[in-house]
Amino acid sequence: MKPNGPLIRAIRRGRKLSIRELQAKTGLDRGYLSRIEREQIHDIGDAQVRKVATALQVPEDLITDEEMT
Repeated sequence: MKPNGPLIRAIRRGRKLSIRELQAKTGLDRGYLSRIEREQIHDIGDAQVRKVATALQVPEDLITDEEMT
């Protein structure tokens, strides 16, 4: 799935979460999360999307750029 990095960053900042706090909530590497937010990673798995969405308390489809068919 293609993550919407800028939106993930905006939501994280809106929730007043640091990248380290998001790391703790998701179990994902801080550098990996940072690269997602900076759009350096263009494809992430469903499990990673689920972890980030759960940590940010948003629907999974909100933080991806996947087209619905």
